[in-house]
Amino acid sequence: MQERDRPRRCKGDARMNRPYVFCHMETSLDGKITGPFMNIGTGDDGWFYEEAFSKHGHYRMQGWLSGRKTTEENFTDHRKPRLDPTASVPAGDYIADDTADKYYISIDTHGVLGWERPTIDYGETHAAVIEILTERTGAAYKAFLRSIGISYLVAGEKELDAPLALSKLKDLFGMETIMLGGGGILNWSFIKQGLCDELSLMLAPAADGSPDTPAVFQAVPGLSDTQPVSFTLTSVEERKSTVWLRYRINS
Repeated sequence: MQERDRPRRCKGDARMNRPYVFCHMETSLDGKITGPFMNIGTGDDGWFYEEAFSKHGHYRMQGWLSGRKTTEENFTDHRKPRLDPTASVPAGDYIADDTADKYYISIDTHGVLGWERPTIDYGETHAAVIEILTERTGAAYKAFLRSIGISYLVAGEKELDAPLALSKLKDLFGMETIMLGGGGILNWSFIKQGLCDELSLMLAPAADGSPDTPAVFQAVPGLSDTQPVSFTLTSVEERKSTVWLRYRINS
């Protein structure tokens, strides 16, 4: 399948020097992105992975980006890094591998993820890891990443500078398309900053009603607000009982 209905950013947009970003999420009927609903086996599993990761899928992305909590839950299993408090590293970015077919990009501004190797496997996808840090991330953690062979980019002084991170991913790794894959706090902050071009929702035929599991979007005071954002529907497709909804995000 070829990419279709891809909205264009306007000429003169200050955000042009970045990859095309699509937020791709599987949700329950009550808008949750994790929870018991994922374990009941509806027979519709696989569409989420197929369209974003398969060579036959709709999207052609070079990397996917998630927050720290999503990474801990799916890839590092809440392990702690092995740090040398006496370590020192040169200032700036560190690029261990800029030739991988796919990259997994994790926002980790505090430097807490306990990686054991420089790559991850997700389904049939093998990807090199890139960490997004800030200038306040300690030298000990940067040295830890270097010792494993994990690339990192410094974007922001104390808080994440998301536009800078995206610009570096394009300039240093040649990324033209990136998938934004949660959690809800990261998804919403990118949308509120005008850094996400498309929303793709795989609406699973299931729900669990849990009040404690995260939704596809979540505002956090000091990071993002609750001012509403509107979307324009561009595509609807049925996949057995799953519905695939695609939206353009209105600026």
